[in-house]
Amino acid sequence: MEFFKPTLYFDFMRLRRLNITISLVSFAVAIGLYFFPGPNWGLDFKGGTEIQLAFTGAVSAAELRQTMTGLGHSDTEVVSVEGRANEYILRVGDVSALSAADKERVRTRLRRGIDGSSAGVKETKFSPGGDKISLRLSDVAAPNAIRTVLVDAGVRVRENGCVRFGAQDDNRYECALIGLADDIVRGLRDELGERVPVGPARVEWVGPKAGAQLRDSGIKSLLFAMALIMVYIAFRFDLRFAPGAVFAMVHDVVITAGLLVLLRREFTLTSVAALLTIVGYSVNDTIVVYDRVRENLGRLRGKSMIEIINVSTSQTLSRTVLTSLTTVISVLGFLIWGTPVIRDFAITMIFGIFIGTYSSIYVAAPLTEWLDRRYFQGSPDQVPARAGAAAARKA
Repeated sequence: MEFFKPTLYFDFMRLRRLNITISLVSFAVAIGLYFFPGPNWGLDFKGGTEIQLAFTGAVSAAELRQTMTGLGHSDTEVVSVEGRANEYILRVGDVSALSAADKERVRTRLRRGIDGSSAGVKETKFSPGGDKISLRLSDVAAPNAIRTVLVDAGVRVRENGCVRFGAQDDNRYECALIGLADDIVRGLRDELGERVPVGPARVEWVGPKAGAQLRDSGIKSLLFAMALIMVYIAFRFDLRFAPGAVFAMVHDVVITAGLLVLLRREFTLTSVAALLTIVGYSVNDTIVVYDRVRENLGRLRGKSMIEIINVSTSQTLSRTVLTSLTTVISVLGFLIWGTPVIRDFAITMIFGIFIGTYSSIYVAAPLTEWLDRRYFQGSPDQVPARAGAAAARKA
């Protein structure tokens, strides 16, 4: 199947200066957006708690924000779930319902011992999500006695929430607490009544330290992938072609990420996966055009690099359109029927496919033509003339 016959000729390079200027300006603006307003880091990277609630009655986002502020969570982000009435995602910066002062108070109370037992506390651990306390005792103690100690220290422990686990001689106990999500749902029910569900539909949390590690790992994975592709390109092409492919790849990633910042879409692990996919797509599309240019360098002797690039790009245009359309049609399903997270991935991919196709024609190819003219052949207008002069001398 072909949209364009290989014999057709399009003068793509006629607008190369204008398109290079647009690309450079867009590239600079995208870099500027990273500093102001900066990326909108998602829960994966900045840490916090995400609670999804399906309300049984009409509740507005403004009412939810006001209620959460009254509960002491003024930094709450309220996001409505698309396609679902009265269903919201609440994002709060806190992870644990226990503050540092609460944890120290618990440790102080446990040092005084457990009533009715000679057991001493050898180890105390708080889960990052603040929903569990793990203890290792020197002797056996009744779970209810441990619960009483924690309640005396001001901790809200679930009914029958303390249990013994592990080997018999380990004396390990675990107590389930009323966590931050439970605390928020209970507060909302007190303020908004029966419209609030008994429990959340979904709860996710990431600690600030873990979020920072995920963010750093995500950025490193993107940089390592680009670096390894640069090594491949260095061996695959000569100096006329390699810089164009490398700059086109960086151009696509930076501008796509800049669009996410501009639209205030969240940067999550899904965004990193989409950008990694775009890196591969961009390089693959550029390599297809470059391969045809290298083939035509031998076939079309005497023609300028501009003409060779125009011919090569015209010959691969059907393949480029078919590949791009096939990929876009596949991703459109995610955009139409996917969840909000999948839709962010789809938006990133669709724009990345467009910018990757554009950069192969209007970024990589013009840069190759400039390098060829500047360092290899001189002015493109002189190439046919030199070839004609050489033929005249032979005659």
